[in-house]
Amino acid sequence: MDKLIYMAEDEANIRIPIKAFLEKEGFTVRAFENGDALYDAFLETTPDLVILDIMMPGSSGFVICTKIRALSPIPVILLTARTTDEDYTTGISLGADDYLTKPFSPIKLVMKVKALFRRLDMKSPEVDNNKVNKLEYGDIVIEADNMMSYCQSNEFKLTNTELKFLIYLIKNKDKAVSRDELLKHVWEHDYMIETRVTDDTVKRLRKKLNDVKSNILIETVWGFGFRIGIRNEN
Repeated sequence: MDKLIYMAEDEANIRIPIKAFLEKEGFTVRAFENGDALYDAFLETTPDLVILDIMMPGSSGFVICTKIRALSPIPVILLTARTTDEDYTTGISLGADDYLTKPFSPIKLVMKVKALFRRLDMKSPEVDNNKVNKLEYGDIVIEADNMMSYCQSNEFKLTNTELKFLIYLIKNKDKAVSRDELLKHVWEHDYMIETRVTDDTVKRLRKKLNDVKSNILIETVWGFGFRIGIRNEN
């Protein structure tokens, strides 16, 4: 597969089996005992995906995720031993693409990794079959072939999940899109995931669109989902 994955997990009984499972699937994996070592390696060579335990010696997974997000939109998966909603909400709000609560099956993690890489595959049916190479809506331009987004000709950074979310809303601009539909087509999960992940993604997108003074609006359709529109300048 020729994909490089960095993983930070301080528990050897978790780190070693995960590394073995991912390598068996054809991925190249560098495993670290803490997030700080992973981040140092990240500064030298950018991987294709990062897996971070939240509770580690030194900097937490949250801190490392934040530092990575300041530099790159690559996919990030967070791991935690806590089952509270707090970790989930914090991780998603920081820009993590997915989340797993321990204990979990290494196979489930492999499924999540593959799903994230499918989103990045420029030969996916969503791009090729619908021939979406460049989208323009309001003052936003998206180049799907290189995953770049622009507002009023100025580049602004979105994570891969945010970008795919925005693409799907634009492609369905004439209707409201349900949360379940977004989970199916953006996250591509074959298993249950909290529908509120869509709301957290919308919050981040709204902030980024507001920061670049875009005329794009993402409206909430209460009890259903979201609709994209263009701000009325009058």
